[in-house]
Amino acid sequence: MTSQIAPPAPTGTPSTGYRLRWAGLAVILAAEVMDLLDTTIVGVAAPAVRQDLGGSDAQIQWITASYTLAFAVLLITGGRLGDLLGRKRLFVLGAAGFTLASVLCAAAPGAGTLIAARTVQGLFAALLIPQGLGLIKAMFPPKELGAAFGLFGPILGLSSVLGPTLGGYLTGADWFGLGWRAVFLINLPVGLLAVFAAGRILPADRSTTDPSTSDRATGAGTGADTRTGRIDPVGVLLLGLAVLLLVYPLVQGRELGWPLWTFLSMAASVPTAWLFTVQQRGVLRRGGTPLIEPSLFGKRAFVSALATGLVFFAALSGLMLVFTLHLQLGLGWTPLHAGLSMIPLSIGVVVGAVLSGALLAPRYGRRVLHLGMVLAAAGALGLWATVDGADGLTSWQLAPALALAGLGLGLIMAPFFDIALAGVEESETGSASGVLNAQQQLGGSMGVALLGTAFFGWARTDDFGHAAGLTYGLVAVLLAAAFVIAFLLPRQARPDGEGH
Repeated sequence: MTSQIAPPAPTGTPSTGYRLRWAGLAVILAAEVMDLLDTTIVGVAAPAVRQDLGGSDAQIQWITASYTLAFAVLLITGGRLGDLLGRKRLFVLGAAGFTLASVLCAAAPGAGTLIAARTVQGLFAALLIPQGLGLIKAMFPPKELGAAFGLFGPILGLSSVLGPTLGGYLTGADWFGLGWRAVFLINLPVGLLAVFAAGRILPADRSTTDPSTSDRATGAGTGADTRTGRIDPVGVLLLGLAVLLLVYPLVQGRELGWPLWTFLSMAASVPTAWLFTVQQRGVLRRGGTPLIEPSLFGKRAFVSALATGLVFFAALSGLMLVFTLHLQLGLGWTPLHAGLSMIPLSIGVVVGAVLSGALLAPRYGRRVLHLGMVLAAAGALGLWATVDGADGLTSWQLAPALALAGLGLGLIMAPFFDIALAGVEESETGSASGVLNAQQQLGGSMGVALLGTAFFGWARTDDFGHAAGLTYGLVAVLLAAAFVIAFLLPRQARPDGEGH
């Protein structure tokens, strides 16, 4: 598809950046919106899917889980393919495949077909999403990276709230008799726009054989690895197996009551990951191209960001899950009511992200991360104080604590990605992006498993308010742990706004 559209010639220098960089950022954010909507919108439509298509409880659960697993298993490989084959090429391919898979989901005649189409969606999302961070790093000069990453906060916040709200509305509105199928067709206009705009706006992939088109020369090439080589299929299988052994029981364990095999599977992921690292060292010694650049794990900023993000995203996913469960199971609110009640959280995220990206993060760096974690933890504790033992809660009563938590979460978004990618070389960017995205998926799965189990365990007496309150306290504990780990991060993403 990209060969049929003449992309603009890469222009700019490392100090000025790519000429169409802000338009390119909008294209990347559109892809993020598709992924986030697809992650959050489907759960609301699940009861309608079961009523229409039938299927067991396990099949309905797999409509969500199949996407998550496919996405997580291929994320790192997708990022590395961007290094080797070109990030723009993989972005367009991923967006086109994701859009087509969304149409297949909407047309699914049965639960099994829908699960298969959702798996295909997850695979193409794993090709699409990891390219975003690398493209941004290639298009923007160092002094503007903080502002560019800062826009992720508002988009993440708005999409996380829009997903359940839009899902509830579309399913209930039953436009043209589509019912739940409309939640997948919403991706069609966004996906087509992303594919077309990416071909015209994103900078061309640089040639690996022409030094004049390198990023260092133009400041705009989207990058393919200068090393020749191909993805190692043994490495792909080992990495995929290690992720599957860990993520599958995290996704399924709570629903199944944590049988013994879930713990054995998670334990087996450790030696499998060790075999992967040994195999990757062998690939590097033979002059091949490893899936994960070993040099990444010698970078303090990157390793510290992985540890910080793992805990932070576990807290974030757990908070969103428990809040939704409490409102719908405990208070009996509709999905639309619950989604609308999250608007204060979204507003807080937008305000925090704008303040962080435009004003605070470039000047104060890591301290903004710490401030955000304190405010988010205070918001979680505020929710605990609001819901525990309260009768007849309203959305307005929840709004102050939600807005405070959202403000903290928004403050975290901009400096986190900027600091995590500080010092990452061009040839490592795709690998780093894949690992960072995989870390978010893993952290989210861990948060859902840990906090979901805690919530349902405390709710056995049907006191959902008390259970939710205790779980919000656990969210605050996780954010406190992330606060401590974040001291390992460098104080700034780059000194005086310059690259390393």
